[in-house]
Amino acid sequence: MTRRFLEYSLRYRRPIKAVWLEGDQIMTGNLTVTALRDDSFTYTAGRGKKTPREMPLGDLLSASYARGDDGDSMKNAERTQDETSD
Repeated sequence: MTRRFLEYSLRYRRPIKAVWLEGDQIMTGNLTVTALRDDSFTYTAGRGKKTPREMPLGDLLSASYARGDDGDSMKNAERTQDETSD
């Protein structure tokens, strides 16, 4: 199920709320996926953080829509189309 949220973030360039392991600690935050592979993904985290980071899929514990995002793909497709036409 988490992979579907990763694909959603990648396709629509939208942040998702994620819970993951970083060492021994459980972390949480908004991530925007920039690349998705079979065993890992690349993302940018939070506002203003443009440095891409990589995470193994096994470290991702949970994912959901970010606050204020209802997952309406029709609205997201329109937003993505508007951004690419600018």
